Amino acid sequence: MSYLNMSTYECKKCGMSVNAACGKCRVPLVNDHLDVNGNQVQISKCPECQGKIKSPQCCGADMAAN
Repeated sequence: MSYLNMSTYECKKCGMSVNAACGKCRVPLVNDHLDVNGNQVQISKCPECQGKIKSPQCCGADMAAN
């Protein structure tokens, strides 16, 4: 598995960080945004199968992608 393009998500409050990969494709997820009713929502997306999940949260807030 290549981690070169994988987004690392980090909590701005406590410093916790996480990397994620698609369970179906085993490809590293990348950071992206989705337009929902005119608002940008941070998501993690599989570049292979285009599956999407809400980006991780920690300390009650979205973790920032690095």
